[in-house]
Amino acid sequence: MKNYDAIIIGAGQGGSPLSIKLAKAGWKVALIEKRKVGGTCINDGCTPTKTMITSARIAYLIKHAADFGIETGPYKINMSKVLERKNKVVTLFRSSMEDSMSKDDNLDLFYGKARFAGNKKIVVDTNEGVSNEITADLIFINTGARPKIPQLPGIARVNYYTSTTILDLEQVPNHLVILGAGYIAMELGQMYRRLGSEVTFIEHSFRLLPHEDEDIAEEIETILIEDGIKIYKNSAVQKVSQWEDNQIELIINSNGNTQYISCSHLLIAAGRIPNTEDLKLENSGIEMDDKGFIKTDDMLETSVKGIFALGDVKGGPAFTHVSYNDYLIISKNILEKSSLSIKDRLVPYCIFIDPQLGRVGMTETEARKLGLKIKVARLKMDRSSRGIETGNTRGIIKAVVDESSKQILGAAVLAEDGGEIISVLQMAIMGKITYQQIRDCIFAHPTYSESLNNLFMALDSG
Repeated sequence: MKNYDAIIIGAGQGGSPLSIKLAKAGWKVALIEKRKVGGTCINDGCTPTKTMITSARIAYLIKHAADFGIETGPYKINMSKVLERKNKVVTLFRSSMEDSMSKDDNLDLFYGKARFAGNKKIVVDTNEGVSNEITADLIFINTGARPKIPQLPGIARVNYYTSTTILDLEQVPNHLVILGAGYIAMELGQMYRRLGSEVTFIEHSFRLLPHEDEDIAEEIETILIEDGIKIYKNSAVQKVSQWEDNQIELIINSNGNTQYISCSHLLIAAGRIPNTEDLKLENSGIEMDDKGFIKTDDMLETSVKGIFALGDVKGGPAFTHVSYNDYLIISKNILEKSSLSIKDRLVPYCIFIDPQLGRVGMTETEARKLGLKIKVARLKMDRSSRGIETGNTRGIIKAVVDESSKQILGAAVLAEDGGEIISVLQMAIMGKITYQQIRDCIFAHPTYSESLNNLFMALDSG
């Protein structure tokens, strides 16, 4: 049995930088990774999807080039090249991280499965078939989450895809049916539609994106339908079958009516579940919620002193930047004796549909539920100078403002580069800058951020 200063389980976007940081501080660190360094983000999440979405965006621009006075000839999608570019970027990012780890003698990287054999004792079953017992006073769990597969009649006999496996599909699906219409589903659905697939969403809810304000969700739905995507809402799959010609048939109940849908490929994007079952947490006393996510306090410590959880495995917003911020909080608290907390932290996010959805802070719905006195500013992108000039007039910018303090409580930016524009409003919230200050601010002309002038002028003219 070997003793370490720290054991980190999972080399994702929280565990990897934490292992490097602690090792550079002189700690003896064991990092255990079951699959690949970089976690979901680098290997089958942010990096590969956004790389492929860029290829789809190029196809979309070529298709609409004539609208801008550019005449093009026929074009075709070369999925081999799309995947080659994606894999090259993924390998670049992952190898860079692996290179950083290999340079420190204080860091031991194990490839294999980790399981608790006691409170602070870990057994590593390596991919080479060797079992090692290691211990440490501090243990950090960053094992992430994976796609959830619903128990549907017939699903076990169907060759379906998940958000992980579909990224290696070497052909453009003829007809892609997606179970679920959440953020991941929307990104992949619009991407394959632009690459040439017929795309159909089957969503169990009455409306799309229940965590967003209804007007934002409706605007997104309009954009997807405009792109040629078919959406079944308030729909449940009754049965799935696959025939000898590999065609897949779904029987669904949609708004009380039975529908039969045939497709060439099926993508399941019905949520994610935590990677905790292999950890044998019952041997450590670590508490989980009813969905298997690890419970932590506001400083990310679990029910067992000295054991922490970072990223998706602890539940909450499942974003790479959350996992990385978890790492910052833990590393500063441990190495610098800080007292940082996740309580009330402001978490922005961006959904990489086109146009992008950038979001931060409260929605209008949340503010009204709390009984706050608010004003709501809206600006359609067809009233944005930059949007008109570039032809990106789809979408809307929306901000929720406190009536008395004039400070911004939250915002949604459904626009070209919405993820960049939302950062301006995020910093305004952090700095307690009023909407009047942004209304009167000098922004470079013509930029998308300049639209914020007009957005907040609407509050005073109304």
